Amino acid sequence: MQNSIGVLVVDDSAVVRKVVGALLQAAPGIHLLHAVADPLLAIERMKHHWPDVIVLDVEMPRMDGITFLRKIMAERPTPVVICSTQTERGAETTMAAMAAGAVSVITKPRLGLKEFLVDSGDELVAAVRAAAQANVKRLAARASVAAAPPQAPVKLTADAILPAAGESRAPLQTTERIVAIGTSTGGTQALEEVLTALPRVTPGIVIVQHMPEKFTAAFAERLDQVCQIRVMEARHNDRVLPGRALIAPGGRHMLLRRDGAQYFVEVIDGPLVNRHRPSVDVLFRSVARNAGANALGVIMTGMGDDGAAGLLEMRKAGARTVAQDEESCVVYGMPKEAVKRGGVEKIVPLKAIDREILAQLVR
Repeated sequence: MQNSIGVLVVDDSAVVRKVVGALLQAAPGIHLLHAVADPLLAIERMKHHWPDVIVLDVEMPRMDGITFLRKIMAERPTPVVICSTQTERGAETTMAAMAAGAVSVITKPRLGLKEFLVDSGDELVAAVRAAAQANVKRLAARASVAAAPPQAPVKLTADAILPAAGESRAPLQTTERIVAIGTSTGGTQALEEVLTALPRVTPGIVIVQHMPEKFTAAFAERLDQVCQIRVMEARHNDRVLPGRALIAPGGRHMLLRRDGAQYFVEVIDGPLVNRHRPSVDVLFRSVARNAGANALGVIMTGMGDDGAAGLLEMRKAGARTVAQDEESCVVYGMPKEAVKRGGVEKIVPLKAIDREILAQLVR
């Protein structure tokens, strides 16, 4: 079909193939090319009709999804959405797939699979549409280079999560500097590029990367292994320290809180904000309120507008604000919207973001 997104589904579950295939076939502007049980069958189908997007399981017989993904990225880079189980093993495998060039991940439970997929149909379709817009050559290029138990989270309503616009509690007399980063589609690879470039002497960093529950711990662990700075999945009341990056847990919002001269994070339950939990806007607005001019806000690759309003509030509170440029983004959605709303002071390529972060040390 002309101007529609052709999708290939590769999953050894007949239920997934049937339900996902039907959801995609029913979505306007998307058509299902094939739904096959393993990568070897997919390779045969792709000889005749190459898909625009591939929805791929990672654990399959005959050839695993990561081997297949690496083969695709080496031969003909194509947007891939990973469909993975919500398990620790699934999270670790999915992180390897993201590092190999996958665009995003959709999770699936082991039980109640059909009902879950139907309920998550909108999310799946949105992921496929975002993948179709992705600068997959940039993903492929990056792919080739490549503590104590948490306290119980606090439950808040949406109104309590989002501080009032323009309200700030941050006194300016402090030497503590904060960097807040928000990203989504393409962000796992982009964050790795930025954080691995930072030395141990770095301002404290708080990060929201749109990612499902259970996957952020594996992501943080992977980054911690390759970075000079310490990278952790955030826990409620963790202190924000120089040389440390805290990543909001999937399925929880993260806010910045100030206590005297020190900064901490709150990890909380709450409703979706901008269709996301964690939400970049929730983090950025709390940073505007509690850090003010002592902060740097960075918005990076991602689909949608999450973070645009919060970044504007940060700028109004005196913070420096930076957006990743269009050329280096996998999806130029979130930065574009932030620029449009006037929240961005400076636009830089991905390779320059580490320098903007280090500039916080000498402000």
